[in-house]
Amino acid sequence: MKTRITELLEIKYPIIQGGMAWVAEHNLAAAVSEAGGLGLIGGANAPGEVVREEIRKAREMTRKPFGVNVMLMSPHADDVARVVVEEGVKVVTTGAGNPEKYLNMWKEAGIKVIPVVASVAMAKRMERIGADAVVAEGMESGGHIGELTTMTLVPQIADAVSVPVIAAGGIADGRGIAAAFMLGAEAVQMGTRFVVAKESTVHENYKQRLIKASDIDSTVTGRSHGHPIRCLRNQMTREYLKLEKEGKSFEELEYLTLGTLRKAVQEGDVKNGTVMAGQIAGMIDREMTCKEMIEEMMEQASRLLGY
Repeated sequence: MKTRITELLEIKYPIIQGGMAWVAEHNLAAAVSEAGGLGLIGGANAPGEVVREEIRKAREMTRKPFGVNVMLMSPHADDVARVVVEEGVKVVTTGAGNPEKYLNMWKEAGIKVIPVVASVAMAKRMERIGADAVVAEGMESGGHIGELTTMTLVPQIADAVSVPVIAAGGIADGRGIAAAFMLGAEAVQMGTRFVVAKESTVHENYKQRLIKASDIDSTVTGRSHGHPIRCLRNQMTREYLKLEKEGKSFEELEYLTLGTLRKAVQEGDVKNGTVMAGQIAGMIDREMTCKEMIEEMMEQASRLLGY
């Protein structure tokens, strides 16, 4: 299935794995790239040298293209921005901010720059400063979310910009991929589905919590202070939402979540940790390899789209 995105990124399938903090490390990124998609290493809050090591480990596992997601709010963003240039990374996606200050450096290094956006205005701005494509991420996704759904956001962004659009949020199978293409996307980005890949190194408790999740198991914390995050309901979210309702300050609420994503992903504490996941968690029912996942999804999408 050739699109402007598969041509731009030199990948077989129009599927990009989300750059999830603590989840998107070299094993998963390499496996997705080997399977024909684009794997991403999540920079998150990691120092530049940690990201450098992840890039080098991924390169030992695959010769195919992979990228790095740079979280612009990270205190190490400047270092990570330089590391991707020094290591010859081909693709960078960005989240939580505006990548404009790094764009010239990245473009001069031949890096394809793909910001994640949650509005038409941001998409147009990213096109104006020279982004190669944009990820239009709807509020169905896990982690930090915007206000618009994928169904409403993707077509509006596709109409507003001439660069290729990648749809993200609420996509877990070939039907979601086909729907995204009907809305004007030329690829999809998926996070939650890849968390349960056999190559994913997240704790088994986290994987099982996703596999057992129902359609109504996700909730959103942080709406009151403008930093909404989608995750699965547990003891931590109940406490957070209770304090949020009582009008506690942003600082008090943030203290409650310090280190909780790592606690869930690495230690398997799915009661007190933050189990980030999108609304499609209820569609996930088993572990599969990245290759099995991608081939199954692409076969279904191709059939639906008449390829």
